[in-house]
Amino acid sequence: MAVSLLTGQVSDLCLGKPALKSLSISSTIGDALLALKRLGENFISIWSCDQHHHNLSAVDRGFKECQCVGKVCMVNIICFLCKEENLSNPATALQTPLSVLIPTSPCLVRHLEPKASLLDAIDLIQEGAQNLVIPLESSSKTLSRKKIVQGTLSNISTLHNNNRQYCWLTQEDIIRYLLNSIGLFCPTAANPINSLDIIDTRNKMALHYDNPASSALPFISRSLEFQASVAIVDSDGKLVREISPFTLNYCDEDVAAAIATLSAGDLLAYVDCGGPPEDLVQLVKKRLQERNLEQALELVEEYSSGASISTSHSSSSSDDEFGMGRSARWMGYSARAVRRSEAIVCYPWSSLVAVMIQALTRRTLSWRCRKVGNLRVNPDAPRCGFSSKVVNGLREAGVSFGWLDILTDDEVRQGLEVISNWLTIPQPYYKGKLVGGCDIILELKTMMSRMPELKTMCV
Repeated sequence: MAVSLLTGQVSDLCLGKPALKSLSISSTIGDALLALKRLGENFISIWSCDQHHHNLSAVDRGFKECQCVGKVCMVNIICFLCKEENLSNPATALQTPLSVLIPTSPCLVRHLEPKASLLDAIDLIQEGAQNLVIPLESSSKTLSRKKIVQGTLSNISTLHNNNRQYCWLTQEDIIRYLLNSIGLFCPTAANPINSLDIIDTRNKMALHYDNPASSALPFISRSLEFQASVAIVDSDGKLVREISPFTLNYCDEDVAAAIATLSAGDLLAYVDCGGPPEDLVQLVKKRLQERNLEQALELVEEYSSGASISTSHSSSSSDDEFGMGRSARWMGYSARAVRRSEAIVCYPWSSLVAVMIQALTRRTLSWRCRKVGNLRVNPDAPRCGFSSKVVNGLREAGVSFGWLDILTDDEVRQGLEVISNWLTIPQPYYKGKLVGGCDIILELKTMMSRMPELKTMCV
């Protein structure tokens, strides 16, 4: 059965996928900014051809003439605007050709035929691909929807190569697909991550809480390539928060001014859901004035009053029509992400499936940490908030479990301290292996309601 899973066609994963919205490589950065906001997309695909040339003659000249060459997101635009020369004149910077944001190496986005196997897709991802572009079966319904969108935003298209539509698969799509058949991967899925050689220790990116946020720009750019986050640490080097591309993608371009003027710690408060605090907005304005960045100051002032610099690039349609004005973006972030910029952590002995579920639920990476909390008294009367949540989560999921009072056994207690650098551990074990902490248990509980097999395998 595992063999049939891996040899299945990638078209199976494309069912229900929306057609890619696209821009031509000849478009401007302002066009991409407007498209991201108006369409509510996290990324927009960039194609080598003019999207209006999807006729037979164009196809006859060769498929390679019209290929997806990359993708652009809000983080790309924010990093571009953070450059001193662009921050001094954002409106002019937005007229720059979109090609400057597309890496010369095309490995991040790869084309794949719908009959290719899942194993082929996994091979491309292991080679560094983040998005796999797959042709979709055309239908009158999807084409009519395309016409509605294209009639509103004339430079946005979903059609290429003789009216063909495409979707793309991400690493997340494939992991979710594999998770539905996680039982086929036993016992590997239940093994601790520190036994699988999958902890990335080479591409760690960290910044001190009080350092200028601008010093994180190289890290933020790299975080897109590695699909990682930038760790924010305190004076002792302990992880306290993170700057995540996932969070920045729900921000607007005024964040470029915040990155240029605030500390890393203040930036975290600026981008947290709900919008920036007024005192930080005023601090950004003050520092922009001190640096004579008048046009960047206008950008922040326009956003603080609910306007947008991108209106100069917009069509006659209003932001309300699309629901993607300033306030709508922040409300959308609050409703969809439902989290701040706290880092999500796991432990070396957490199981692979637990970390997978944790990462997919939060849609971010998990930081591997060493220390954990402690379970006080017993499951019937826990005196610790985390311990109480773990106990209640297991009971609500219908999981039977026992407990051991380690406070009365010095040998067990010392052994636990060796592996965790802490006195006691509140996490459940399964067949002698530690499953995870409070966050992981609660996320497992949610998954168990949809996937009962996890109940017997993981806890």
